[in-house]
Amino acid sequence: MKRYISIILFLISSVAVMQAQELNAKLTLNSQKVQSPNRELITSLENAVNQLLNEQKWTDATFSRTERIDAIVGITVNEMPTENSFIADIQITTRRPVYNSTYVTPILNYRDTQFEFSYLMGQSVDFNNYNVTSNLVATIAFYSYIIIGLDFDSFSLNGGRPYFDKALDIANKAQTLNTKGWEPFSGKGNRYDLAVALTDESSKSFHKMWYNYHRLGLDEMSSNPARARIRVIESIADLQKVYEARPSSLLLTLFAETKMEELVRICSQATTEEKQEIKKKLLLMFPTKNNIINTLK
Repeated sequence: MKRYISIILFLISSVAVMQAQELNAKLTLNSQKVQSPNRELITSLENAVNQLLNEQKWTDATFSRTERIDAIVGITVNEMPTENSFIADIQITTRRPVYNSTYVTPILNYRDTQFEFSYLMGQSVDFNNYNVTSNLVATIAFYSYIIIGLDFDSFSLNGGRPYFDKALDIANKAQTLNTKGWEPFSGKGNRYDLAVALTDESSKSFHKMWYNYHRLGLDEMSSNPARARIRVIESIADLQKVYEARPSSLLLTLFAETKMEELVRICSQATTEEKQEIKKKLLLMFPTKNNIINTLK
């Protein structure tokens, strides 16, 4: 009898592991800029978004609880034109552990300032693959797929492509919402532009760089630091290809905001001659990050 109970408990725990969602997201919703907001409404909104992020099954992949992707999602409400409408910013920060170490590396640090949506108290916030009717749900689903795609891309070459495709599908369907953040080729670096950048043929070099930087570089630091450092430095050549193909690529902005400090720390171990060459290349591609890049001496 004890044996049967053990088997049943094992099967239940196995199902729980297999069904674990992909994201381990911590959501914060800041409404301090709004005078006397409805606290009940804000709490209801925060709980609904938190539930969508952490309880929605976004992929068919099997995740254990320890494999869930750590993410911090911050929503700052700037205005509430009406009681149920919001003009906000959303900041997405994610990371992943580096193999055989206690170090975690940033995977995404991205701020979206074009986040406008409506929410009613107790409103159902559910994602539907086939129909996009809520800008709140569309935006959260969009960034969930971007988070998962970048994480998968860091473990296997082009591993994130199916999820970037899903993000682009949401961006296309969101055109019917007629709201900011989804306008095609607006030049404002919005969600549509990000999805296109990650799926465009010209982004091949970015995905190769992302994989080499993380899987062949950072993940090898514990076993062969010198070789791993060389792999990370070599990945700059693929960044240059992205720059040469499209100097204004949103992927360069994504990399700069997420990885620049880490890259400079790694390159600080190079020779003086190598550092000067790296510095020259990085300053050309990322002039707005000169304060960080110039620490390479």
